[in-house]
Amino acid sequence: MKEYEDKAYLILADGTLYEGYSVGAKGTAVGEVVFNTSMTGYQETLTDPSYFGQLVMQTFPLIGNYGLNDHDTESSKCWTRGYIVREWCKEPSNFRSKYNIDEYLKKEGVIGISGVDTRAVTKKLRECGTMNGAICTRLPGNIGQFLDEIKEYSITDAVPKVSVTDIYEYDVENSEYNVVLYDYGYKKNILRSLNKRGAKVTIVPYNTPVSKLMSLAPDGIMLSNGPGNPEDNDEAIEILKEVMELDLPILGICLGHQLFALANGIKTEKLKYGHRGANQPVLDKIKERVFVTSQNHGYAVMSDSIPHWLCQVSHINVNDGSCEGLIYEKKNAFTVQFHPEACAGPNDTQYLFDKFMDMMKTSKRRQNNGVEK
Repeated sequence: MKEYEDKAYLILADGTLYEGYSVGAKGTAVGEVVFNTSMTGYQETLTDPSYFGQLVMQTFPLIGNYGLNDHDTESSKCWTRGYIVREWCKEPSNFRSKYNIDEYLKKEGVIGISGVDTRAVTKKLRECGTMNGAICTRLPGNIGQFLDEIKEYSITDAVPKVSVTDIYEYDVENSEYNVVLYDYGYKKNILRSLNKRGAKVTIVPYNTPVSKLMSLAPDGIMLSNGPGNPEDNDEAIEILKEVMELDLPILGICLGHQLFALANGIKTEKLKYGHRGANQPVLDKIKERVFVTSQNHGYAVMSDSIPHWLCQVSHINVNDGSCEGLIYEKKNAFTVQFHPEACAGPNDTQYLFDKFMDMMKTSKRRQNNGVEK
């Protein structure tokens, strides 16, 4: 069929051009090219706000075999600027499937390309580092000028663009705790993971002041994942400097982990090509055990900038030794770089949500009785 045979092109900032076939919407999409090594969970990837401003490439060769639907989403829309696959399944096989990849990308207005040698592109990004690129269904007349546009592209105002603008409450029957979730680009499974443990979740915008936060009577504070360079979020960092003085249990995930570190004077850095996929091994130093984790980040906390009197490194990436978690014992807080709420998995580190619930239980008991029984 002709709709599956239209040409498309992937152009990297260094001038490398890959020819393939159009999938999804037509047009041109410029963004930061990144690769994800997950074998499943492609719909969750497409709807993860942390991919804002990026062209996402799947390293697994066949994508879409179980289709897509209107329920397995991590947010209200598709946030990726473009999608790159080796091959997509035109006839998915699953009773819950409603769309194939082409239909879903068209519905969301996302430009994609298939038939690309994704192995070759991945090797280039690993060797040269993450770089900008573009997917287009028609080559521009002036390639030189277009390459300049690609090189100049940068992800800006990422958190303000993905965060909620109003306050939303998600309660459950017989809830015991109220968690206020700062939304830097949260994924729905963070909400689900807290709800199923009996917590009411109040989602607030990234720039909610502490005065408003306290009016919501939180028992604990969650700092969500999100996109972009953590150092660009001056307003959120200044708010967190006040939040951490409240002596409330705090759990930060991904960008939340980085922002809390910056609020404490710790530095962050951009990784060569980031960690994105559902197969990242992480050592839990407390449990002395390696867990397989899901990750999606291009920045990390700099290990040599961590003051040991302030916090301790709780988790380490086994592949490159980078910091994956911090415990701030004096601030009643802990943060992790990976995603314990990961959907479509792995679920190995869900125990961290249980730890957060235990912290709120202890904190609330102290507030009610003056001492812990």
